[in-house]
Amino acid sequence: MWNRSDLKSNAKLALKANYWKAVLVGVILSLILGSGSTATRNSAKSSTDGMAYMDPAVLFSVIGIILAAVLVAMVISILLSIFIWNPLEVGCQKFFVNCKYGNAQLGDLAHGFKNGYANIGVIMFLRGLFTALWSLLFIIPGIVKSYEYMMIPYLLAEHPEMTRQEAFAESKRMMDGNKWNAFVLDLSFIGWTLLGICTVGILLVFYVEPYIYLTHAELYHALKNNNKSVEF
Repeated sequence: MWNRSDLKSNAKLALKANYWKAVLVGVILSLILGSGSTATRNSAKSSTDGMAYMDPAVLFSVIGIILAAVLVAMVISILLSIFIWNPLEVGCQKFFVNCKYGNAQLGDLAHGFKNGYANIGVIMFLRGLFTALWSLLFIIPGIVKSYEYMMIPYLLAEHPEMTRQEAFAESKRMMDGNKWNAFVLDLSFIGWTLLGICTVGILLVFYVEPYIYLTHAELYHALKNNNKSVEF
């Protein structure tokens, strides 16, 4: 059975051995994970100002234009996620997974584009979609599902040929009985995160975030080794 201290100790060793590359990949991964979360919020706020005194016909026309623009933006966002951000995210996780083996290279970032490109993009998109739909049920089911699907990027990093059914089933199996402990593992980084915020994000970029990503990769290795995973 894995424990937090071992995962963190191994992550620190991996970070020390791959420091500058891990920092760079960590920045890229953080940007990917943060992209799209605020894009749809800012378009709605300013668009309603000044509509109250419009002619009804003009108002409906403006609303139609806004809805069309939002729809186009959503389609573009989905396409970017499938064809760019998702394969790149898997490539970043490939780098962190390979830190364990001592052969991590920045070229790992292109892994998702060279291996199972469309398959990875679609599976990762469905992972985000299913998590978002579960989150509509009072948030908590979405949190539970996010941990259930936690291993999918790592599985695709090592097995890009996996089908959607295989990836979801294997992640669910690996996280069975481990979701709460993984949640507590994330909570254990709160102190580091707060300290990073106090340094205006400097500590986050140069230590905390790559440390967390490497710890998550160590969790993947621990679950993979502790469980008799299906060979794909």
